[in-house]
Amino acid sequence: MKKWRIAGINFDHFHMGDLLRQASEHPNAEIVGISDEQPERMVSATKNFGLSTDQVFTDYRACLEKTKPDLVVLCPAASRHGEWVEKVAPFGTHIIMEKPFAGTLQEADAMVAAMKPTGKLLAVNWPLVWIACQQTAHRLILEGLIGEVREFHHYGGNRGPLYHGADKIEVEPTAAEKAASWFYSKSQGGGSLLDYMGYGTTLGTWHLGGRKPIEVTGVWDEPQGLEVDEHSVAIIRYSFGLSKTETRWGTFTDPWTHQPQPKCGFVIKGTDGTISCYDYAETVFVQTRQKPEGYELPVDELKSPNRNPIEHVIHHLETGAPLIGPLTVEISRIGQQIVDTAYLSAQQKKTLKLVE
Repeated sequence: MKKWRIAGINFDHFHMGDLLRQASEHPNAEIVGISDEQPERMVSATKNFGLSTDQVFTDYRACLEKTKPDLVVLCPAASRHGEWVEKVAPFGTHIIMEKPFAGTLQEADAMVAAMKPTGKLLAVNWPLVWIACQQTAHRLILEGLIGEVREFHHYGGNRGPLYHGADKIEVEPTAAEKAASWFYSKSQGGGSLLDYMGYGTTLGTWHLGGRKPIEVTGVWDEPQGLEVDEHSVAIIRYSFGLSKTETRWGTFTDPWTHQPQPKCGFVIKGTDGTISCYDYAETVFVQTRQKPEGYELPVDELKSPNRNPIEHVIHHLETGAPLIGPLTVEISRIGQQIVDTAYLSAQQKKTLKLVE
């Protein structure tokens, strides 16, 4: 079997550590290089994955030219996704971009355009896809258990993006770290809406079968002393009804340790039933016309190649098997349209038609 050469470039987002770990554990993959302009951000990865000094770069071009990867993992700040795809695309490598798709719809379209001449894959990783309850809920939807999906209701978030690092290791951020982080910088695409709302809009679009809404109403908080929001809500109107997604930095607990209230996850309503799938839960709860009182179903055991984005994308490249919905630029673009509209709506304080 081909040994897939993987490089990790730009460590703005701490999820890089998770993705490199997945690459290191894949039997047909190897990490050939990492690159970041700030060498101190690569110290842990260098140690954790046994990389040599000639595999660690501060110049992405040198990294690409010397290591010749097949696949590049990119984790830049949200506002720099387009910039980094345009930098890497000419080197003719496949790309996995860590969520969100982009800072704006215009940027997302520029990313797709930059990749088109290369014929290589651009995939967008949404970590919630790899939580078993999401894949279980989608399987039940495809099997027709709840009829035609008409609504999704999403609540998502955590204590804040600086309260944990790779592999969900807990940290306590200082005020200085918060002030210096791109997560809290308006110019760099910070804020809970741009960071997290794409989960709800993209996975919601997946569960709705790729259908687009008509208009969006976005609202966010305006916390004193910060440039960006920490709490945002979007009401999304379709021809067949309303859906909503809510994002929160500052939940009482992190959902991967103790579910906060409200619980983080999705409630999905169809013409013949409902499914609730809460993040990291071991069961989903289902109502149907035959059993309106509802019942629990155990979540599916995730198996290769659907346990993480590295093995999933490699399987796609090796076999041509379809990508799971949210990884595709088609589904992610609709999610981005909704996010862009919600952002503009919150700014203008009025309902807006879906941006095109």
